[in-house]
Amino acid sequence: MSLTVIAECLAAPGYEDRLRTALEAMIEPSVEEPGCLAYHPYADPNEPARMVVVEEWADAQALDAHFTTAHFHHVRQVLERVLAEPMTIRKLVAAPGD
Repeated sequence: MSLTVIAECLAAPGYEDRLRTALEAMIEPSVEEPGCLAYHPYADPNEPARMVVVEEWADAQALDAHFTTAHFHHVRQVLERVLAEPMTIRKLVAAPGD
């Protein structure tokens, strides 16, 4: 069963572009990982400092492996400097019957 991840980020004032750049830089290396089915960052048009990444992983093991990659560790360091608050991560699976 695949796993959908929704990661919500809020940039500190003045760091909106840096957040966008960091999340966009994660697209290519993430989708090249085994088990990554999708990785899409989105910006809130009404609040440009707020971004959401919607990811789909083959399973929890693929997501766990993602968290150990060099590109994830790099973006984590960047996010520590540019976020106004800690990132929120939601892990979702299809509802029964879907």
